[in-house]
Amino acid sequence: MKLRIKTLLVVASMLLAPVIALAAQTQEFTLKNGMKVIVNEDHRAPTVAHMIWYRIGSVDERNGTTGTAHALEHMMFKGTKTLKPGEFSRRVAQMGGRENAFTSKDYTAYFQQIEKSHLEAVMALEADRMANLVFNKDEFGREIRVIMEERRLRTDDQPQAMLYEALMATAYAAHPYRNPIIGWMDDLENMTVEDVKDWHDHWYAPNNATMVVSGDVDPRQVHRLAEKYFGKLQPKTLTRTRPQNEPEQKGIKRVTVKAPAENPYVMLAFKVPALRDADKDEEPLALDVLAAVLDGYDNARLGARLVRTDRVANEVGASYSGVARGPVQFILDGTPAAGTTTEQLEGYLRGEVARIAKEGVSESELKRVKTQLIASQIYKRDSVFGQAMEIGVMEMSGHSWRDIDRLIARLRDVTPQQVQAVAQKYFGDDALTIGTLVPLPMTEQSKPAAAPALSGPLH
Repeated sequence: MKLRIKTLLVVASMLLAPVIALAAQTQEFTLKNGMKVIVNEDHRAPTVAHMIWYRIGSVDERNGTTGTAHALEHMMFKGTKTLKPGEFSRRVAQMGGRENAFTSKDYTAYFQQIEKSHLEAVMALEADRMANLVFNKDEFGREIRVIMEERRLRTDDQPQAMLYEALMATAYAAHPYRNPIIGWMDDLENMTVEDVKDWHDHWYAPNNATMVVSGDVDPRQVHRLAEKYFGKLQPKTLTRTRPQNEPEQKGIKRVTVKAPAENPYVMLAFKVPALRDADKDEEPLALDVLAAVLDGYDNARLGARLVRTDRVANEVGASYSGVARGPVQFILDGTPAAGTTTEQLEGYLRGEVARIAKEGVSESELKRVKTQLIASQIYKRDSVFGQAMEIGVMEMSGHSWRDIDRLIARLRDVTPQQVQAVAQKYFGDDALTIGTLVPLPMTEQSKPAAAPALSGPLH
């Protein structure tokens, strides 16, 4: 299956569809210990999404400790002073709910989807493991082996995932985004239970957490319950790591990965601006739209020309996510068709951006693209969980949930001239990293299986 380089959320399209105006139904308050609570009312069904977001992810790790944030996510299900290993999940299941967790470069989040009468119970569970997690050496030993197997199945045995990992490690010389969220295998092999405990003790605090509650709730009740279960927890002194800013790139970088695979594959990563100021930044919004023009709907430019018309590629894509704590990339990727080399496909992908840089996009095409993107968001905004995800990602990336509606309005105002301008400015050689997958012969043992859904937390 083709690896599409998008985040857990496709933030570019996340900003588009105002099916429900969040500002009209959302309230925010902060507990005395610094914990932020955001309540999004949606009374269409008697369900609630309850999420705890910690503003700590793999970006905060140091060399030699990669994978710690994700390893702690796993350990959060392994028991507290009052709960046995696995009991958290069993209790949520007994409520008829579902729960899980995920780690990203910028944050770690835990969630439960439940019938509204169980909100107090899951709040109590989350507060308990924020403050009272138990770190058992044997449990950690078992879980780190699960994580290493997860890495083998989802990265080491997946050629395109291996290429993406190598691409990021090459594109970034200094910034921690060069490291995989799950961690390098050597770091996992040398990780100790003390490493994970130190991470929890330092970063899992109310003043580094945001609670998002979305669904059929009364904000006053949520406030009362948050005070009851989290208000008594003490804040901690948070010392952020040094920024490790990325030095300026001054020429094309290349990396090649050889692995058993059915087809070659190529990825082009261009360093482009991230969204920093929701009121003023224009280029990130234009890059959002450029990605949609290239690959935002069924008849977008890359697929229409390179796959269906010219038949030089079997699959192609473009992606950009400007909402992040660190630097971001605009990715073009594709699998060449028979008779086309990866080098030729590089030229074809860049040629489509160059065409926009030279000729621009018409008002009618831009309108069509925006209509498609808005339509694609209807089902997500119809979900209380989807709304909670929107809020959480924005908050963890250094923005406010209030920016979501504002960005929707600003994105609708992006002009053809702005799209053409970013196509002209950011797609030269000096900020480009190219990754190429060279397929090796495959045996039955080397065929990459579809990455399974492992038991335990997501990442």
